[in-house]
Amino acid sequence: MKTKKLDRSPIVNQASKIKQHLNIRERVFTEKQQEFLQLVLDKNVKMIFVSGPAGTAKTYMAVYSALKLLDDKKISDIIYVRSVVESADSKMGFLPGEKEDKLAPYIQPLVDKLEEFLSKGEIDFLMKDGRINAIHVGFLRGLNWNTKFIIADEAQNMSARELVTLITRTGEFSKILVLGDPYQSDINSKSGFLKVFDSFDDEESRKNGIYTFTFTEDDVVRSALVQFIIKKIKKVDFSHTYK
Repeated sequence: MKTKKLDRSPIVNQASKIKQHLNIRERVFTEKQQEFLQLVLDKNVKMIFVSGPAGTAKTYMAVYSALKLLDDKKISDIIYVRSVVESADSKMGFLPGEKEDKLAPYIQPLVDKLEEFLSKGEIDFLMKDGRINAIHVGFLRGLNWNTKFIIADEAQNMSARELVTLITRTGEFSKILVLGDPYQSDINSKSGFLKVFDSFDDEESRKNGIYTFTFTEDDVVRSALVQFIIKKIKKVDFSHTYK
């Protein structure tokens, strides 16, 4: 009598995949963006720390990648994570309304990018169907993400502890992009982005599906003026400002 073979594969709790096809507007990408896209869509890549100045389309490329994987049924939904730290001194608590109302100004970059790729009807559908969610980095503990695409934006405004909490939420078949601009940190020396970025910038991490990717001022696509500004700013020593 044959012994029944047991299924020892891990049990993964996950949401159902989207059934509707998305009409994603295609764009012409630069060579560097194509290189980035190839890395993100690789099934063996689980996590990417992305560094780059303003205007290098980090969030733009992250959202496009997420939508492609969502449409291809590789993930079930998209989660947008961001710190509520601002360049001004105002805090999240001073904004009126419920949590969703308070978070709304911080997820506007996500909404802007979605509008570049999808129709309003498709965006409304994804929102109502729970396929796109936003969460403040302070509310991550206890979460476990399976088959999700996580975009952690403005990660230079997260401490090392917050970043560790963030990246340890990743479960089975998920992919996470941690996007940061080291030149625009609003928490200065408290930022853990570069330290964590450098910690995973090695061959051992790559063997485990964790990569780093760097855009430079030469990759700025927002405008020629922004590219000039970024190159100029890099030559300025701001260290005395933070003392």
